Amino acid sequence: MARVSKNIGDDGALMGNLVYSKDLFFEGVHFSRQWMTPYDIAVKAMLVNISDAVAMNAVPQYVLIGMAMPKYISFQEIDELTQGFIDTARQFGVEIIGGDTIANTKLDISITVVSRTDRALERRGVQCGDYLAFTGVLGRRGKELRYLLSGGRIHRGAKFTNIILRRRFIAQAASSLHAGMDISDGLYCDLKKLLHINRLGIRFLAKIPPQIACSGEEYEMLVAFSPRQRRKLQRIAQKNRVKLTIFAQSRRGTFESHCKAHHF
Repeated sequence: MARVSKNIGDDGALMGNLVYSKDLFFEGVHFSRQWMTPYDIAVKAMLVNISDAVAMNAVPQYVLIGMAMPKYISFQEIDELTQGFIDTARQFGVEIIGGDTIANTKLDISITVVSRTDRALERRGVQCGDYLAFTGVLGRRGKELRYLLSGGRIHRGAKFTNIILRRRFIAQAASSLHAGMDISDGLYCDLKKLLHINRLGIRFLAKIPPQIACSGEEYEMLVAFSPRQRRKLQRIAQKNRVKLTIFAQSRRGTFESHCKAHHF
């Protein structure tokens, strides 16, 4: 008899020491072909999926790729997409083991990643009084998306296409973290998920501007840890040249996000 797994709710499904994750990357929802080359589209599609593995302190092993492609797509565009997948897989030591393609009216991509972990970092585990922090600098991707929607063109250094995954920091910090997840839907949207699953509220230690609170597709990390681990984690962050911003503490209560969806 079919049943829904109790492992649903994290960036990936943890089954033993394996993590299974899947993300969709659809034209008209996550990207426009007017903004990105086929190569860039393939690279970002891979990275947003590998981000789920990194978020759970897992090492990606295998990838399955599904693509629905418009009938008018050229062989050159297909070659660029393929090269983007291959180059990103090679960068992370991942083996592409199969997939499927069908004809469609637009370009839609579905990627499944199988990863391995010795110490999974999950969303459950936040304790009352934990510090909440995020890596990197938030806000630029939301600004870039608004610029693209107004008719602007993407530049090569834009964070919208150049995703930086914090895999070394997470690998070294995992034993000192209580919980974590990647920031894909925006800081406040993902903060709500993290606090809701742990049945906790929040006390802000710093004011968060709306452009930072609601900027989506950042793919930085949101982490929770004991105040006793603060100095250790700051040293690990500094060692890996990662900015770590502590912005709140968990407490009893609830938290609601009022940010709007960032997809177009």
